[in-house]
Amino acid sequence: MIQVKNEQQVLQQGLQLLLANMEPSEVAKFWAACHLGNGDYLKTKDVLFDQESVASLYGKVLDFQESNRKK
Repeated sequence: MIQVKNEQQVLQQGLQLLLANMEPSEVAKFWAACHLGNGDYLKTKDVLFDQESVASLYGKVLDFQESNRKK
């Protein structure tokens, strides 16, 4: 029997692919550009920042700021 994924399952799979290949901030920008802001932010936040800590996010902010100063 063929099992067809529903829309939510397809969106979840797409999100997982994006997160596996892009930085969380890039995924957020992509979402905003595609107007994909509907849904439960609290669940999305948990997925986006699951592997992050305050220290890791702080390091990324510093790296981002430093890269922008060089431009």
